[in-house]
Amino acid sequence: MIKSILSFFIALFTIGLIAQNKTDYWQQHVDYTMDVSMDVDNFQYTGTQILVYTNNSPDELKRVYFHLYFNAFQPDSEMDIRLQTIADPDGRMTTEEKKSRISTLSESEMGYLHPTSLTQDGKNVAFSEEGTVLVVDLASPIAPGSKSTFNMTFKGQVPLQIRRSGRNNEEGVALSMSQWYPKLAEYDFEGWHADPYIAREFQGVWGDFDVKLTIDKNYTVGGTGYLQNPNEIGHGYETPGTKIKKQKGKTLTWHFKAPMVHDFMWAADPEYIHDIQQVPNGPVIHFLYKNNPKILENWKNLQPKTVEAMEFFSKNIGEYPYDQYSVIQGGDGGMEYAMSTLITGDRKFGSLVGVMAHEMAHSWFQHILATNEAKHEWMDEGFTSFISKLCMSEIMDLDKDNPFEGTYKGYRNLALSGKEQPQTTHADRYDLNFAYGISAYSKGSIFLSQLGYIIGQDKLMETIRKYYADFKFKHPVPNDIKRVAEKVSGFELDWYLTDWTQTTNTIDYGIKEVAALNNNTKVTLERIGLMPMPLDILVVYNDDSRETLYAPLRMMRGEKENPYEGIERTVIKDWAWAYPTYDFVINKPISSIKAIVIDPSQLMADINLENNVWQAE
Repeated sequence: MIKSILSFFIALFTIGLIAQNKTDYWQQHVDYTMDVSMDVDNFQYTGTQILVYTNNSPDELKRVYFHLYFNAFQPDSEMDIRLQTIADPDGRMTTEEKKSRISTLSESEMGYLHPTSLTQDGKNVAFSEEGTVLVVDLASPIAPGSKSTFNMTFKGQVPLQIRRSGRNNEEGVALSMSQWYPKLAEYDFEGWHADPYIAREFQGVWGDFDVKLTIDKNYTVGGTGYLQNPNEIGHGYETPGTKIKKQKGKTLTWHFKAPMVHDFMWAADPEYIHDIQQVPNGPVIHFLYKNNPKILENWKNLQPKTVEAMEFFSKNIGEYPYDQYSVIQGGDGGMEYAMSTLITGDRKFGSLVGVMAHEMAHSWFQHILATNEAKHEWMDEGFTSFISKLCMSEIMDLDKDNPFEGTYKGYRNLALSGKEQPQTTHADRYDLNFAYGISAYSKGSIFLSQLGYIIGQDKLMETIRKYYADFKFKHPVPNDIKRVAEKVSGFELDWYLTDWTQTTNTIDYGIKEVAALNNNTKVTLERIGLMPMPLDILVVYNDDSRETLYAPLRMMRGEKENPYEGIERTVIKDWAWAYPTYDFVINKPISSIKAIVIDPSQLMADINLENNVWQAE
């Protein structure tokens, strides 16, 4: 795929962070058992939760934290105030008058999640709600290597759909239930990550979920996990040919189990159509969508494309480890969850496939690798954007020449805007949604596509597969992807991780001068930006023959293989970063040269492409 992109551009121009010590790696574990009853008339629910917490850390824990995400959907919450004060608020969360939708919620429309009792190993504990975080002072410390059991009762109210989860979304889906239960915060080698819910995404503890959900029997449910009682429930989950016994009463109790996940989502609606596709040698895929004549054709056509996407990601990243995946109409756009996604469904077909592919790719780069999205959102959104664009290029035959063109354009807009912040910025602390979005999605995607420019495309795809194999279910940090790339390529890449993710240094190389030197041609390049890069240089001659020259970056301590098949390449001297200019000689007269181009692939994120090309007059 990327090699074809390189060939296209050749033709065109013929005219730092702390890493966890993995040898001492540990992570916490949770086992949730929940029994929940939902009242579909007032959108209130009650539940019990038994949580067994295994402390695999070397630390004694005297306090724990739970997330209470639904408390964000109340007037005067941190999410509400941030929405009112940020210069470019999310349009999905504001009214036509540009007011926060949260601030307009009435008591019956707002969200809440309140524990009503909590014990630890049978003893009462002190707990207090601080916005979207529950602070729990333990009755007894949890020693390293030990377990503790928390018994909780809780009550909640589902807010009107505003962001990700809620009731009665714009397409009429009754319940989009994400971030709905008291969720234990992550504790890792950095300590607790009990971030308030202000706008961004999440981190969770790996564990096993056993969830019983009692709801109006006319509602079809889908989401995370494996349904344990399909032949009692029906709704399209039953074994083919099974006659479903009519249940007495107004409700059904759905029983799900989900092993080794860090979140649990469900959605429900009385008008859902439920279709199933089996991926050859892969999982079952469930589709749940409204019985709306306007969208039926697109949702039927989406199903084989979803199978193709699952096969693409399993081949190019690594095998999908679960036995099911659910694509569900709901939410406010597209959002990934364990074994499932919520997507709005009233879209043009290409958009529907695109949002499915992006959210499914998150199954690997978030729900199996599980980076801390609050701190390293670019590893989640960026890597997902990279691989989903390649997927769309293949399964939809889109942007074959360069699927990343828009990504680089977006990054350059940010880099030249004066609004960029380093990717080490906490996701909630970006000054603008514009800056966050491009930093996380576009610049994060370029981290990989540009890494392919540096180490070679084959080495990049090998890096992605090894990164997944080595760090699935392990919460990797930025240094981990860098070290995998170093091991695969044999290059030193600390400079790349440092400059690209921890600074706003930019790449800007230019052709300063091309001059005759006896019967040869002397070329002078200049480094204008602070960020170093190796350089591919294309020379096109008057007879349309061409060659490339490769100037390695000295601090890389290595040379990539020739990426341009069938084109002769010459490796010239290393360019040490401190030198602002660099000279080399072409052993042909200047009169024979039509053009010289820095980076014909355009996979290097140079912020000024105009000085990358010299053309004979």
